[in-house]
Amino acid sequence: MSLDFPPLRNDLLLRAARGQEVERPPVWAMRQAGRYLPEYHEIGKDIDFFSKCRSPELVSAITIQPIDRYDGLIDAAIIFSDILVIPQALGMDIRMVDKKGPCFLNPLQTPDDIQQLRLGIDIKKELGYVLDSITLTRQKLCGRVPLFGFAGAPWTLMTYMVEGSASKTFEKSKTWIYKYSDASKRLLECLTDIVIEFLAQQVVAGAQIIQVFDSHAGELSPCDFKNFSLPYLGNIAQKLPQRLAQLGQPLVPMVVFAKGACLDWRHDPEDAQRINRGRCTLQGNLDPSILLGDINTITQRTKDMIQGFGGGKQYLICNLGHGVLRTTNPDSLKAFFEACHE
Repeated sequence: MSLDFPPLRNDLLLRAARGQEVERPPVWAMRQAGRYLPEYHEIGKDIDFFSKCRSPELVSAITIQPIDRYDGLIDAAIIFSDILVIPQALGMDIRMVDKKGPCFLNPLQTPDDIQQLRLGIDIKKELGYVLDSITLTRQKLCGRVPLFGFAGAPWTLMTYMVEGSASKTFEKSKTWIYKYSDASKRLLECLTDIVIEFLAQQVVAGAQIIQVFDSHAGELSPCDFKNFSLPYLGNIAQKLPQRLAQLGQPLVPMVVFAKGACLDWRHDPEDAQRINRGRCTLQGNLDPSILLGDINTITQRTKDMIQGFGGGKQYLICNLGHGVLRTTNPDSLKAFFEACHE
């Protein structure tokens, strides 16, 4: 049964995601709700990161902050959360350390450690706070823009669970796929099933479009990407619609962000257009560092990007090639949004 939400007043991004012709390219930004915004630091400033993620009221307020600040300039909201809520739900203890990032107190060291994970979790119970946050945020958006849900991709989740923190070399993860190949694939399969159910329940809760973040895909060679990342992304794309149908939910668009193996600022839009040939909608791909420049540069480079994608009237969602940098001036991001409207 579907929940009752206010009617959507801006469906531009959803139409573009489905490959329909649109009047202008829709735009949003990864990490548009976050540390670069002064108002983010004022809300729940005495509360740690993951506690914020577990508070539907705080999550809703943070998610809507950029929608309010850039009123009418952003075409989607993305729920404030983190990809590591899945490892937490599996029983892993994680702390978010300032200037260092996530740190696992009990990372996986050998395949025997997989037995300690709660792989048969009830998503609605263990991650119900995310689902409640989505429902509340969807209601509070009042139909201004559609709402993204998201999850981490199996490979990226596995790297965090094995490395225990951010890594430059990914030695532990690569040891696993080369030394414990079968166990790695079993873990990836389990994570895939969990991601599918988590995304499906997000749609039930009110998400209108979803994104899968494979932030560490670029650490794999082409051969290893085909063995340890791509098949599981493919399973999500194939099985999520089936699960939604079982739940009586409509099919929603899905964006796959595989950093280092997808369309970021290191790839020319013209080449992407030539390869894609209208088979799917592309999202990207301005270098986030350009937002550290002057307004004229931001505006011109954004316009160049849109033209490189063929003008943006079809098969394009404007975005950065990665998340907004924490040192970004909010007015610079506004210039990016405004350029997408011109």
